[in-house]
Amino acid sequence: MNIPVAVGVALFYLAITFYLGWLGYRKTKSAADYLVAGRQMHPYLMALAYGSTFISSSAIVGFGGMAAFMGMGLLWLNFLNIFVGIFIAFLFFGKRTRALGHYLDAHTYPELLGKRFNSRKIQCISGGIIFLGMPLYAAAVMIGVARFLEGTLAINYEWALLVFALVIAVYVFFGGSKGIMYTDAFQGTIMFCAMIILIFITYKTLGGIIPAHKGLTALSDKVPSAIAAMGHRGWTVMPAFNTQMWWTMVSTILLGVGIGVLAQPQLAVRYMTVASNKEINRAVGVGGLFVFMIIGVTYIVGSLSNLYFFNTSGKIAIDMVRDATGKFNIDKIIPLFLNTAMPNWFAYIFLLTLLAAAMSTLSGLFHVIGSSFGRDIFQQLFTTKKHDKHTIDITRIGIIIAFFATLALAYKLPGSIIAIVTALFYGLCAVCFLPVYFGALFSKRMNKYHAITSMITGFTVWLFWILFIHSKNSAALGICQMLFGKPSLADGTVIAFVDPIVASLPVSSLVALICVVMGKKSTD
Repeated sequence: MNIPVAVGVALFYLAITFYLGWLGYRKTKSAADYLVAGRQMHPYLMALAYGSTFISSSAIVGFGGMAAFMGMGLLWLNFLNIFVGIFIAFLFFGKRTRALGHYLDAHTYPELLGKRFNSRKIQCISGGIIFLGMPLYAAAVMIGVARFLEGTLAINYEWALLVFALVIAVYVFFGGSKGIMYTDAFQGTIMFCAMIILIFITYKTLGGIIPAHKGLTALSDKVPSAIAAMGHRGWTVMPAFNTQMWWTMVSTILLGVGIGVLAQPQLAVRYMTVASNKEINRAVGVGGLFVFMIIGVTYIVGSLSNLYFFNTSGKIAIDMVRDATGKFNIDKIIPLFLNTAMPNWFAYIFLLTLLAAAMSTLSGLFHVIGSSFGRDIFQQLFTTKKHDKHTIDITRIGIIIAFFATLALAYKLPGSIIAIVTALFYGLCAVCFLPVYFGALFSKRMNKYHAITSMITGFTVWLFWILFIHSKNSAALGICQMLFGKPSLADGTVIAFVDPIVASLPVSSLVALICVVMGKKSTD
């Protein structure tokens, strides 16, 4: 890649992005403008903003690398993303969220829950979970684009991370929700076009669709023995049932992200940016097509990278990214594939794609983190005014805090972590918010006591599973080892690979159901 040309392309893209952010800044006159885009967004803009916020560099780089490792079984997640994340989310959750948000004059996801249950405590708790947990997901997104910049532009990873983070912080700080919606639509269009080109070139390079998939199937005997022992049976079939890899794919990836999408604060707030349910209906087709194309292509190309690398170097994808100690970092697979398999001119297009994917998601995340700090925590604790005039200023302070927390995490997190961290955060939101969110929209009997009990119970079980059961997390944190002398209480059993969402979401849902059935009808 010609570095001066790449820098020029990136600067041109950033100029357009900042111009759109500036337009949003000019049109931001109130807290409603800054937080929910004045509730007057076009359905096309809303759908692209939703999709591009949902699909980030963590999806393209992290989950693409995971597909290279696990195979096309991840395409089930694409189905869940469309059926649950678009169809059910828009038509069942989205319409009621928009209507309730307008009726309650809610500007944030925690404020929606807080006003629905007439509880400032719920708003503060929800805001606190977002403010403390979301930087972890934001760090994973940052890592995704920094890894691509490192491999493509041959620059230091730490510098790539810092420069990109600063760009994000500046334009979210000023633009607010309107600026974010404008830029998300622009970025989503870039992503969609680039993925069409990517899948076309990939299949052409591998001799066509049928030869590519037959060739990948024939590579099943190349799965390393250590990975085969985990349940891997090849890249075109699901892992063996009830094995380590099966539970990781099904519980962490498919359920964690596929179900967790319903309770994502940065996505739910998008419903409140349109004027009526008619706009949400019109957005379903655009959102579904967008997710189908971006996610589907990512998983297919990630899996097929094994065939490309084997044809050109005699190695499968993970062997291409092993270091001197034999460890591999799956977060480097997609950048390596793009830089070796694609023509030089496509590197510039995908540079824009990764920038667009990361910026669209991070802008939404930082905006939600900042609004959680300003509107849902600070304002609820220190003022009782309905529309405090300092909301925007305090929100911007929250964005600054989130920026430094996210940057610190991005520097600290280990390799092969993007997809795992993303699924972890999605699972946390599902456990803490989904039963309460469902109850807020569909149950007149649920009250604030039921909601708080469900949230606290679900989080407690989730945290226990993280610290003492789920081996990948418990071993890294070391608390179980320190207290009990082993990395997981389920060490040596398949339960150690079961994601926390499998245990905690049923518990939080059951607690909410019991409270609603046995309790009195809400009078709040």
